Amino acid sequence: MKAVLVGILLPGVEVSEFESSLNELRRLVETLGFEVIGQITQRRAAPSPATAIGAGKLKELAQWTGGSGKTPDDLEEAENEEAEAIHPTGTATHVIFDQELTPNQLKHVAEGTGAEVLDRTGVIVEIFHRHAKTREAKLQVEIARLNYLAPRLRVTGAGERQGGGIGAKGVGETAHELDRRRIRDRVAELQAELETISADQSHRRERRRDQLRVALVGYTNAGKSSLMRALTGSEVLVADKLFATLDTTIRAMQPDQFPKILISDTVGFIKKLPHDLVASFRSTLDEAADASYLLYVVDASDPTFRSQLEVTQNVLSEINAAEIPSTIILNKVDQLNLAEIHLLTREFPEAIQISTRNPSDIQRVKGFLRNFFEQEMEEWEILIPFDDQKGMVGEIRRHAAVLSERYEEGGVRFQIKTYPEILAKLKKQLSDS
Repeated sequence: MKAVLVGILLPGVEVSEFESSLNELRRLVETLGFEVIGQITQRRAAPSPATAIGAGKLKELAQWTGGSGKTPDDLEEAENEEAEAIHPTGTATHVIFDQELTPNQLKHVAEGTGAEVLDRTGVIVEIFHRHAKTREAKLQVEIARLNYLAPRLRVTGAGERQGGGIGAKGVGETAHELDRRRIRDRVAELQAELETISADQSHRRERRRDQLRVALVGYTNAGKSSLMRALTGSEVLVADKLFATLDTTIRAMQPDQFPKILISDTVGFIKKLPHDLVASFRSTLDEAADASYLLYVVDASDPTFRSQLEVTQNVLSEINAAEIPSTIILNKVDQLNLAEIHLLTREFPEAIQISTRNPSDIQRVKGFLRNFFEQEMEEWEILIPFDDQKGMVGEIRRHAAVLSERYEEGGVRFQIKTYPEILAKLKKQLSDS
């Protein structure tokens, strides 16, 4: 399938930010398997209520698709006349806007181009739909997808032309199968099931509340999954695609020793992330909100990483996670030169610069996390008599870091390091024996 991208530069938006957003849209579209064959941009004070872009740009767009290029006003004047294609050899089957379109805008652009029209939200929803693996993620995505579809029913005629939309079951086809009432009923049914699953997830998080948890957060494709794999040794999916993974993965940092640290890889963020998707993935984001520590993973080789970091921080602020202790991980520094690395060091002196391909960098991150969680630990020396251990040795090995142990005539002498509350319990257990 071939697509043409459309971007509208509005007042107050920097050209660099505008171009970055369009480049990101291209990657999103390519993630769906499209071949991008063209791009049209227009500077406007505001999007046209009817077609988002101007009449001239719509005609230019129709040259890519083989459509009529007619605006609603043109169609009204031509009433019963058959539309004549401006460029009948146009090969693009899809037109994709880098902004959310209203149902009427979708309809009119579809009429003028003869192509299936999608907006940025529709593309992201479809990517989420394809990549969701667990039952929870599938429910979350389906709710967002139906909420996106509901106001667009019987408005876009693109499904009739293309016979099925962008997937095996696209927006166009689905719009003819469901009406708004059935969508509302289905959303209610999905939400009820999701609430049950979310309750189970909450119980699991509650059981982990006393455990140390580090959440990897950041923009999609920043390298969170690669870092997760390096820290835990787990075989999580690593792919150079936007939103390659949607489901939260939780693994223990290796080597598994006291204190045990759980690492969670959360769903990636993106600019203009549809509100329904943010709301739907609230339970997934709760993994970050309940974490003991946050690692903000950014792709330091991406010139726009600062705005990407801001997107991540803003979303986490919305779920009251802004006060959680955190550190920025400047990833992919192996793709930078020494001058760029020096500038980053001056700008982000507290950040950790790494390449997930460098084992020594991974060891630095592990050491940093262990040092952070060991700050409140205390050392203690204890002698456990041979004839009066009462399970104490097992308790010590489970709940403390054993710095040394030596056998003496009366028992085993341990030098341990653990948290004050655990130390108090061990002392009480020993005194009661």
